[in-house]
Amino acid sequence: MLTWLGAFLAASIASSLTVALLGHGGQATRDVPVWVVAISATAMWLVFIGFVTRYSVKHGSGSPARDYRMSFAPADAWGIPLGIASQILLVNAVNYPLSKIWPAQFDSSKVEARAKDLFHTAPGAWIVVLIFVVVLAAPFVEELVYRGLVQQGLGAAIDKRMALLVTAVLFAAIHLQPVEFPGLFAFAVVLGICQYRTGRLGLGIVTHMAFNATGLVLVAHLR
Repeated sequence: MLTWLGAFLAASIASSLTVALLGHGGQATRDVPVWVVAISATAMWLVFIGFVTRYSVKHGSGSPARDYRMSFAPADAWGIPLGIASQILLVNAVNYPLSKIWPAQFDSSKVEARAKDLFHTAPGAWIVVLIFVVVLAAPFVEELVYRGLVQQGLGAAIDKRMALLVTAVLFAAIHLQPVEFPGLFAFAVVLGICQYRTGRLGLGIVTHMAFNATGLVLVAHLR
């Protein structure tokens, strides 16, 4: 947990400094160009990868792929429909009753606001960069950190199901969007189950990629 906390703080600082140095500090998400988003995200990911690699060298075999069980199998293709269903069905099923109880807080426009703002940063051909950031790179790094480092690490010390839930809470919380927390938590539980049942990260990575890709498609349709 200390490794994760150090990585999270250092990565957040690296990301914020990168945006500031590129002249876009303090701007809203929709006003930051996608190339700045990509460079900022890369700085953040490099810090995370550095921390998890160091942890592997210090406490494991020295091979992050082996220690965090970063492997894939043909059956991981099931992650594609699982990710799509999670985005279209699960998140809406979680948010629908909340929107009825607290309509002002969980209005669909507020839930979708950050995704729409991010999509707005990538006009024309820049969508290719956004796809790389959101669909390919982010799921890979986030699964390595949260289901690899955190969930597997906690699972070695406490009950594995409790480790799954704690990791899901952390994953939803670090996105710093209270309106998105319920849906992200539910999806993080799905990702945690993928790791719990397979003992690998492959299925979770594919599921995460399909989830993010579906989100982009939905935002593009609603644009």
